[in-house]
Amino acid sequence: MSRIRRPLAVSVSTVALAAAGLTAGTGTAHAATCSQAYLPLPDPSCQPGAFNSDVTQSTIDTTICVSGWTATVRPSSSYTTALKKVQIVEYGYTDTSTSDYEEDHFVPLELGGSPKSALNLWPEPQYGSVTASNKDTVENKLKKAVCAGTITLAQARTHIIDDWTTALADLGLS
Repeated sequence: MSRIRRPLAVSVSTVALAAAGLTAGTGTAHAATCSQAYLPLPDPSCQPGAFNSDVTQSTIDTTICVSGWTATVRPSSSYTTALKKVQIVEYGYTDTSTSDYEEDHFVPLELGGSPKSALNLWPEPQYGSVTASNKDTVENKLKKAVCAGTITLAQARTHIIDDWTTALADLGLS
């Protein structure tokens, strides 16, 4: 009798996982609630970006344009690592090594992105042709342009969210 119950229980469990949006693998279950189809951008339904309400166009001279300001708002690595582990599962990445991802602020701290919001943090792959280090260069150039008055904070944020890979060219900063 136990031989009949075990396969039935496994089949019922597999169906239940599938109904919940999970897939069963070799001893694991992965929720793929966020899509990788947008890479190198995050899935906009999971991470649309979020702003730090303390950073506005009128406060940039006392916030983002002050050297070292981002260090005052950057979340701890224990916070971002815990979130990264959850989000790696949400994205359904087959590579689950946390060292292969940067828990990145979609709207960067340098442009007044929300430091701790899960709507603004996502596990950005460190592999592929367009990586987190490429985005860091764009973020720094946009921050310099905002602080120099070449573009507004709103323009920088909009272009980062729309597509950071084309932001510099779209704003005539490349």
